[in-house]
Order: sequence, then C-alpha cells, then structure tokens
Amino acid sequence: MVSGTNGKTTTTHLLAAAVREQLRATGVPEDRLVHNADGANLHHGIASALSERPRATTAVLETDERVVADLIRLGRPEVLVLLNFSRDQLDRHHEITALGRSWRIALERAGADGPVVVANADEPLIVWAAQTAHRVVYVDTATQWTQDASLCPACGAMLLREQPDHVGGRGGWWRCSSCDLAQPTASWRVVEDTVVGPDGRVWRPELQLPGAFNVSNAACALAGADVFGVDPEIAVRGMRTVTAPAGRFGTARFGDVTARLLLAKNPAGWAEALPLARTGTVVLAIDSAAADGRDVSWLWDVEYEQLAGRTVVATGPRAQDLAVRLTYAGVEHRCVPDLAEALAAAGAGDQDAPVDVIATYTPFQRLRKMGGL
Repeated sequence: MVSGTNGKTTTTHLLAAAVREQLRATGVPEDRLVHNADGANLHHGIASALSERPRATTAVLETDERVVADLIRLGRPEVLVLLNFSRDQLDRHHEITALGRSWRIALERAGADGPVVVANADEPLIVWAAQTAHRVVYVDTATQWTQDASLCPACGAMLLREQPDHVGGRGGWWRCSSCDLAQPTASWRVVEDTVVGPDGRVWRPELQLPGAFNVSNAACALAGADVFGVDPEIAVRGMRTVTAPAGRFGTARFGDVTARLLLAKNPAGWAEALPLARTGTVVLAIDSAAADGRDVSWLWDVEYEQLAGRTVVATGPRAQDLAVRLTYAGVEHRCVPDLAEALAAAGAGDQDAPVDVIATYTPFQRLRKMGGL
C-alpha cells in the first residue's frame, strides 16, 4: 500500500514497475501482479482492481488517506509506504492530525501482524503515526514543504526545525520543543538527484519524470521495494520505464496546441508544480468538484507571484476565483472558463510553442480525456 497527500499515484507506479521488473526477471507471469494504475484509491476502486486479476499473488495499491486504517485492518498489507501529510480537500479530510491518529491507532491494533512501514522521516505527522508500527524503515526525502507541520502532533507544542540543504546533501532536522518527538535517523536518504541506501550504495534513479520531488518519491518506492524483497538494481531499472503515471507529466495535442499536463491539488502540490512550468504561456485550471475539494481558499497559500511576466490563462469553473488571486499577485492573465477555449487562447500567439497546463483533479481528468492520455 502507498498513501500520502501528494505523490501517491506516481510512487505507486514506480513501486509497481519495480515489482513487475522483479517478476519478469524471475519468470513469474505479469498477471500475478495487480495495481490500481488509474488511481482509483477508495474502497470501491481498490476492490474493483483486485477483482480484475483474481489470480494475482502480489498487489501494489494506491490508497486514499481516508481508507488507510480500513485497509490495514481488512487488507493486511505487508508493506505500507507513507509519503507525506498536508492540507488537502479540507471539506472531506477535515483536520489532518485526526487522519494521522487513525493510522496510528490502526497500526497499534495490528501489532506484529501489521505492515512494515516505510515512512518519510521529514514529516512529523508521518513519524508520529508510524510510531506504533512493529517495524519502521525511515526515508530522509529532504522535503522542502513545511507549512503544514508547525505544531507537534503528539503534544501540540511548537516544532523546531532546520531546512534541508539539497546542494550540500545534508538533510535538515526537526524536533518538538516540548516532548521527545524528533526526526528519526533514516536508513535511506535523498542527496541531490541520488538515493543513498542503508549500506551506503548510491542509486541514481534517472527517471523520465521531472522534479526533485519525484526523486523523493523514487526513494520511498525503492525503500518499499527493498522491504518487499526486490533487488534495488532491478527496482531502479523498472522505475526508469515509468513515463506518465495516470497522465501526470504527459504531453498531448489539443487541436493545434501541444500541452504538457501537471496535476496540483493543494498548496504543497502547487509549490512543486509551478517551478516545472517553464513555457512562455501557462494555463491554470481550477475546479471545486467533490474530487477537488469544495473549498478553494487554499489559492491564497500558493505563490502565484512567481508567474509574473508570463502569459497566464485562468480556466475551469473556479477561474474567476483564481483570477482574483492572480490580480493580487500582480500576474497579468486572461480568464477563460471553458477548457477548450482556454487552450486555444493559450496557443493563439504561437501554435508551435508548447504550453504547460497545471490543473486540479477534475479538470486534469477532463484534459486527459480530451488529449487521449
């Protein structure tokens, strides 16, 4: 099982590719692996994926944060990869510490029969939730996003921290100012664009996916694969075959416009996606359907100011909310609520120039269908 607020679809694809490569190397038919590749990660989606391959002996499952406790109890996973925790869909998830508590309780009740947890050591809520597991393998992902981890989940006191240094390869640290909760020593570490294993061996993921955050996802997938018994060299080889997991980072034609699709659902996701948008024209698509989260107040926590000087098109059902935010950010933009019209407008200046599109979940899925991804 793989869960977390951001990166679970990509990490699950990386882990599934690693396991698939191991099966291929050992002569096991690939139909013995089941994977909910399209990201259907609630109860019905997971049950549907499992029913499609009844002969499967291995399952790699993306799991929504809300159903982790149920799957620990009912699915009895051997490995649970916990990536991160941040504000997301607050109308549905409410307060994220409550979710972390449900994970912690489920792992405690599972006891020795529970999963080995691969946990992001940089995330205080993940570390606190994983404390009750019978075995935890920690990964130092050199996480930069800290805005959702100011208070200790154990006692409520302020957290003290030092930011990680990507260039120097030195991880940051955090600890509670009151109780003994602190960043644990990690077995796996991200150092720049490499992953250092427990034995000191250095692995270069060399993924076909952009962004430092995907190196962090790869580190968690590599640690999970290792616990699962997959040789790291085989795991890395498999992970390098992943190109556009469930449409993420995929490129498609929309009429005369070529666009690359980036998914961003919350402030932490936007913080990673915005630096990847390097084209002269950027389309931002916002919706507030159930899958996106009804509340779009998080728009004010995203640093859209970094788009100043670019050609920006705001689109989607909540384009006007985004337009207000962009106005306050001093970003010149056009507001075109219809997705197809927005893409046409983005390509009007130079149809040969590619366009980056950053979208929340619902418009992202619509764009996948429109572009055949």
